[in-house]
Order: sequence, then structure tokens, then C-alpha cells
Amino acid sequence: MKHANTILVAALSLALQQTAQAQVLAPEIAAKEVEAGSQWGLGLGVGFDRKAYRDFDNDLSGLPLLLYENRYVSFFGTTLDAKLPSAGPISFRLRARYSGDGYKAKDSPFLAGMAERKGGLWLGGAAIWRGSVINASAEALSATGDAEGKRFKVELNRNFKSGAFTITPRVSANWHDDKYVDYYYGVRASEVRAGRAQYTGKSATNAELGLRVGYAVSQRHNVFVDFSATSLGGAIKDSPLVDRSSEAGVKFGYLYSF
Repeated sequence: MKHANTILVAALSLALQQTAQAQVLAPEIAAKEVEAGSQWGLGLGVGFDRKAYRDFDNDLSGLPLLLYENRYVSFFGTTLDAKLPSAGPISFRLRARYSGDGYKAKDSPFLAGMAERKGGLWLGGAAIWRGSVINASAEALSATGDAEGKRFKVELNRNFKSGAFTITPRVSANWHDDKYVDYYYGVRASEVRAGRAQYTGKSATNAELGLRVGYAVSQRHNVFVDFSATSLGGAIKDSPLVDRSSEAGVKFGYLYSF
């Protein structure tokens, strides 16, 4: 029973996270439920994230955006969803998503001597509720492969439309278990250096505020900009690898829908 519950939580986690990513990168298309046929989209996203790691090399990153959705599956960016039967206004999904979390020692002089922390495939599930006033989602994710740990996220957001503009503020809470925090923010005995003490991570909850502005240039051409600010949980802020209490990011994107 314990093993079955773990699988269920992992499935719920992955689906929720995929939904959040799709909403950020392709808000107009992600909000649609495809009842018949299919929809394709192709574009490009560019982002900048200010990580909390000490002296971290924060570079611009780009990602080709490929969207495919029908009534059974949804694929966008690095996330694949299998749509499950809905329960009234609540829809459910199983999810698989690749995450590029982690770092290499070369990413910062302070990380010299640290073993690489890798991203990996996360599996889980999501639940999504779209209301007349506000939208809510929850997700649970469990790492596979090189990555470690579990995540759970809940989010509230609302869409405001004005002509071709869509403005979506959001607030979310992101819980990470002790294995996740220890893997990405811990310091092993073999990695201890002067000024970098051994550290074992504990579970932590991050709070995020975000704002997305989308603009429909035409029926098929959409652009967006997304801003986010995250307040880090105590167990992450206490890591000797971290020198700030928050992270911030901005993303730009273009998507052409066929």
C-alpha cells in the first residue's frame, strides 16, 4: 500500500507541473480543451533565470517550442501529458517531463570540486480546475534517473483579457522533499572546502509570484513575456551554496499555431 501511494503521488505531481509549464509558454493554446481533431504549434522561447547559487553563471537559454494536442494527449516543450477522464470541472492528467535542474562545477568558481547535479525525467500527475473567477491547479512529481526527490505544487491564477492582450497573474507554493533539497543544495563530505561546510538538506517550500502577458498578433501568431519572483524556503537559503534568499526569471516566446 505504501508503494502504491508513492506511485499515486508521483503521478499527480508530474501532471501538475506539465500544466504549469504549458500555461506559461503557450497560455492561449494550453487553456483550450481539444474536443476533436488535433492542433500543432511551433515556435521559440528564450529565458533568463537568476539562480541563487553563489557566483553562478546566469546565461540566456533558448528552447524550440513544439506543441501537439488532441483529446487524448498533449505535448509541449519538454512535457508530455496523457489526458484522463474529468470529474465535473476538474481535469486530470498523467505527465512526463524533462527538467534541466542542477549544475556543473564549471558554472561557478564556488562550485569547484562539487560533483555534477543532473536534471532528469520527472513522472507524476496533475489536477486542473478552471473557474469563472479563478483557476487552480496542483501537481506532484517524482524524479527518475539521475535526479532525486519529489515535488508538490499548488497554483492559483486568473486571466484578464483586453483586446488582443491576455494578462495572467499567478501565485504558487512549491514544496520540495529532503532528497531534492539535499541533492541540489547539499554539500557532501567529499565536497567540503574552506568556506563550504558539509550540509544536509531538509524539505523546503518556495513561494512564487508571477505575471504573464500574452499578445495575439493574429489568429495564428502569438507572443508572450513572463516574469517570476521566487522566495526560497529556509532549508535552501541555509545552504552554503546559496547567497541570496530569492530567485527571479523572465521568459519571452513566440508560437505559430497551424
